[in-house]
Amino acid sequence: MNDRPSHIDDKSFLIRDVTAVDATKTIENAWISVAAGRIQDLGQGDSWQSAAVPLTAVVEGRGGYVTPGFIDVHFHGGGTYSNEQGPQAIMAALAAHHTHGTTRAVVSFVANPVPELMANLRMVAELAATSPLVLGSHLEGPFLAKERRGAHSAQHLVAPADTDIGQLIEAGRGTLRQVTIDPDQPGAFEAIGEFSRAGVRVAIGHTEASYETSLAAFEAGATMLTHAFNAMPGIHHREPGPIIAALDRDAYMELILDGIHVHPRVAAMVFRLAAGRVVLVSDAMAAAGAPDGSYLLGELHVEAGDGRAVLAGTSTLAGSTLTLDNALRLGISNNIGQNAVVEALTLAPARLLNLQDTLGLLSPGYEADLALFDSDWKISATYAAGRCLFTR
Repeated sequence: MNDRPSHIDDKSFLIRDVTAVDATKTIENAWISVAAGRIQDLGQGDSWQSAAVPLTAVVEGRGGYVTPGFIDVHFHGGGTYSNEQGPQAIMAALAAHHTHGTTRAVVSFVANPVPELMANLRMVAELAATSPLVLGSHLEGPFLAKERRGAHSAQHLVAPADTDIGQLIEAGRGTLRQVTIDPDQPGAFEAIGEFSRAGVRVAIGHTEASYETSLAAFEAGATMLTHAFNAMPGIHHREPGPIIAALDRDAYMELILDGIHVHPRVAAMVFRLAAGRVVLVSDAMAAAGAPDGSYLLGELHVEAGDGRAVLAGTSTLAGSTLTLDNALRLGISNNIGQNAVVEALTLAPARLLNLQDTLGLLSPGYEADLALFDSDWKISATYAAGRCLFTR
């Protein structure tokens, strides 16, 4: 028996002496057993010694915590790597996030020429066929408002009316998970309908849209808001804007909880108003989990330092350097509630992707995607389908 996280070839193991936390429960002095890549059982105290699974290893949690592995539905890179650099860079970027509790992710792309975006969609489709940790792709560009483009190149922004939406859907081969659309763009509502019918989640974002237009977009099939409060009008008492429209239509709300993009008390308000529908995302670019310095996001130059990434020479935020374990700690330290924060990192994104029957909970039969923490919520190990991706 070992007291360190199991080797990647272990067929079965058990984690003991932890507090197990997911969206639905908190179990103190818990243990959790894993076999064949899935959670077999949970219990408390010394009952693990009679667990039905023959164990290869026992991992000592030493009074820490275990949660489901984090699912990031919006990330652009990490560990110095950008998603636009190709499949090896994507996997290297995702590996950087494994060291912070993220197990699986949707690969996001900024605005680029449509032929390049189609090539990226095909690339991710091939990658998803070989790695279950890659859940598909997200086109954050090119259907964005120029004045709210953020870190997207203006020359690559196009209207849905000028784009063959069917070709984009076909290029994704069933792995295009999400697209961000400004509903003020020509052809936006037709595109929302076409993407939605194909099973692609449509998010409203990078927009100046009014409350009324946003509400109509949600009624047309949009179901989420890209990084709420960022790259869109805020809430005004006479002009409620897209945020209130999203709340009124029970949409999923992406939040970048780094203390920079959204104040933690504003985030806490969203957790109260959209319980179960908050999805914490990193929106991370190459500087996440990497040294401060100069990076590229798409073809734009970004300066990263002190936890902030901005377009070079400006104060415009350019994605983030966030890792989701930091979002977890920030949420808990601001009294949002650990079950709600964990839900926003695990079960809520699983629901968003229609994977809630296999991912996002600490329950028997679920994939053994696990994030193990010490008693200060610092990551100790990360597992996906029972395979150890990282151990400190």
